[in-house]
Amino acid sequence: MKRLLAVCLTAALTVGLVAGCGGKSSDGDSSNSGSSSAKTAKVIDVDLTSEEYAFGVDKTQPELLDQVNAFISKIQEDGTLDEIFDKYFGGGEPTPVESAALDTSKDQLVVATNAAFEPFEYMEGDSYVGIDMEIAALLAKELGQELVIQNMDFDAVCLSVGQQKCDIAMAGLTVSDERKEYVTFSNTYYQASQRLIVPSDDTTFDDMTDADSIAAALAKLDSSVKIGVQQGTTGQSYVEGSEDLGFPGLQATCQPYKSGSLAVQDMLNGNIDYVIIDAAPAAAITEAINEMQ
Repeated sequence: MKRLLAVCLTAALTVGLVAGCGGKSSDGDSSNSGSSSAKTAKVIDVDLTSEEYAFGVDKTQPELLDQVNAFISKIQEDGTLDEIFDKYFGGGEPTPVESAALDTSKDQLVVATNAAFEPFEYMEGDSYVGIDMEIAALLAKELGQELVIQNMDFDAVCLSVGQQKCDIAMAGLTVSDERKEYVTFSNTYYQASQRLIVPSDDTTFDDMTDADSIAAALAKLDSSVKIGVQQGTTGQSYVEGSEDLGFPGLQATCQPYKSGSLAVQDMLNGNIDYVIIDAAPAAAITEAINEMQ
């Protein structure tokens, strides 16, 4: 899977860093942070948050919610879910998932996702791969429906379901009250967290072993420090603050990107200081980008 991620990242990064990125400040509290000479990144091995992933179902389809919850219970109990996790966290071989064309005359399960969130959903050529995508394929088969995957910006995923353009959102979604305005969440299928990515030569957080210590250090950073996030994700809420999720927010400047990989690469280019993103994507992205350096 590492090689596949590296190939996907190479293609994505060739397109360019799409978010507006100013030059990195040389002052502020992050004096130890990496400069443009930094070529690799590391993940600080401390969970900053505790979250739950679930699928967001169309509120007008309560019967689909019941079917999804029953399916989650089934694959948890028979070991299928663990097998899928082992593929992506244990170095296994992903199973490509194909999407049919949208056709309202057919019985289809239309899934909204953002295929830039490895290892949960990403692209391999024209095929979808990832934990959520494999679950989506099995769910469609269980329901006897044809699978249609609609790839879109992350912050449009729940909205598309709320507007009945898609049946279900499967995109590494953290349960939140804000998203509940658009979807009804299924039962939890994964425990997640946010983690901090820094340049490998940055030693600021090396001796910190708990979330409170890291949060306190981050809280001291001023607006000259830039923290990259994937747009619309919990990482953005952590930096900007969210009453819903209980995040006080930081004084550091939040810099959103279309994907976490673009944020990490821009950090290595010296344009931002740090990145905060979900733990599993943090590990996958950092390892793949480091292999490319």
